[in-house]
Amino acid sequence: MRTQSIFRNRKWLVATSLAAALALSTVGFMVSSQQSSAQVSVAAGAPASFADLVEAVKPAVVSISVDGRQEIRRLDNEDFFRFPDLPPDHPLRRFFDQFENRRGQGPDSPRVRRFQAAGSGFIISADGLVVTNNHVIENAQNITITDDSGNEYSASVVGTDRRTDLALLRIDGATDMPFVEFAEEDVRVGDWVVAVGNPFGLGGTVTAGIVSARGRDIAASPYGDFLQIDASINKGNSGGPSFNLSGKVIGVNTAIASPNGGNVGIAFAIPATTVKQVVTDLMDDGVVTRGFLGVGMQNVTRDIAESVGLNRARGAMVVALTDGGPAGKVGIQTGDIILKVNGELIDDALDLSRTVATIAPNTAVDVVVWRDGQEITYNVVLDKRVEQADERPRDAAPVPAEPMPTSVGLTLMPNERGPGLMVLDVEPDTIGAQKRFRRGDVLLEANGVALDSPQEFEDVIASARQSGRSTILIKAMRGNQVRFLGLPV
Repeated sequence: MRTQSIFRNRKWLVATSLAAALALSTVGFMVSSQQSSAQVSVAAGAPASFADLVEAVKPAVVSISVDGRQEIRRLDNEDFFRFPDLPPDHPLRRFFDQFENRRGQGPDSPRVRRFQAAGSGFIISADGLVVTNNHVIENAQNITITDDSGNEYSASVVGTDRRTDLALLRIDGATDMPFVEFAEEDVRVGDWVVAVGNPFGLGGTVTAGIVSARGRDIAASPYGDFLQIDASINKGNSGGPSFNLSGKVIGVNTAIASPNGGNVGIAFAIPATTVKQVVTDLMDDGVVTRGFLGVGMQNVTRDIAESVGLNRARGAMVVALTDGGPAGKVGIQTGDIILKVNGELIDDALDLSRTVATIAPNTAVDVVVWRDGQEITYNVVLDKRVEQADERPRDAAPVPAEPMPTSVGLTLMPNERGPGLMVLDVEPDTIGAQKRFRRGDVLLEANGVALDSPQEFEDVIASARQSGRSTILIKAMRGNQVRFLGLPV
């Protein structure tokens, strides 16, 4: 009897332990270490199903079809017939000049073609406001929205923002549409994510994964800050939402990294915090208003930091100032390194762009810059950013003249087209080649000294060496882009 009782107790014990284990797998468990006082709480196991979540949010996710017209060129002479290194007296110069002269004529003139495109979006209000990507509806003449039940609606554009690739639409005549909301809490790396969209025209497709990374800069936006997710995203998912397990939108799916155009588990979404800011502005008047500091900038490299006496590479270096812009008005100069805005540390040029863009125009901000080995604070009233078309930089053609080699492998001569020294040649396996100088680059300044002759350049190098400095700061121009870089000497 006793043996049977113990056996029964053991069976009860096993069953109890099993039930406890199953319970822990759904509610989480505590992991503690005997060797450390730290205690970590870990949520174990995936949800049994995403079905309830999908059922709740799917009616608010829509497919978007557009048709429109777009200007195209059959041939771009700028791409195929530019030979900046061809001397003026070269026998083939006249041959290639004829293509230059024909630009904008004949087969190279703009032509208009009709196009169709498809993407995804999601409804954020009962009266039919729809969020999607700008590239989904760009140049569209007609926009058709199809919901999960197959109902079709026409839509109009409320406003667009090319810088963040976001657009806000309105379903014509909508009054009682299902909608979803944006998440308020920050998403974390490792959080579950569910994407719903219209990949390859297959509307209502659901995929799941996790948030792989935050703050990605993929050069698809001047403000960066993308979420990276591994949920399967493909062509047609653009503009669709990614949800957390509460059914709140954490991002707008925008781009994929893929060698073949298909899903490889790396996709990027605009975070909900950015989307909310842009959508709120678009609701007001159809445009996004951003603060404007009036500086061109670049990242600070380790060489640059060393050349100006910074303890590490940080901040954003000013490489250009807008005429009459807020920064120039108060005395900020090219070569300054912006370290803080309103007390917020600036990591790099992208961080400065994001920070200034979130501040309203006409707001006074304190900008701390690094100059001549010390911090200087300026009070700047931000202006309003006016979007301008991007200018395409052109390589500068070298000017034939007697060259002068330098100790860093650059052959220089005075720039006959303006200030500075033209780089006529770069000797292989030298520090100049390692720093990727090219023929046609123009050196404007070295350690703040305006350069008029190659000898001045060598004098600055000699002075730096004598003072124990191992790096000088170069202000250089390539095409119409001005950059600073540290040059070890």
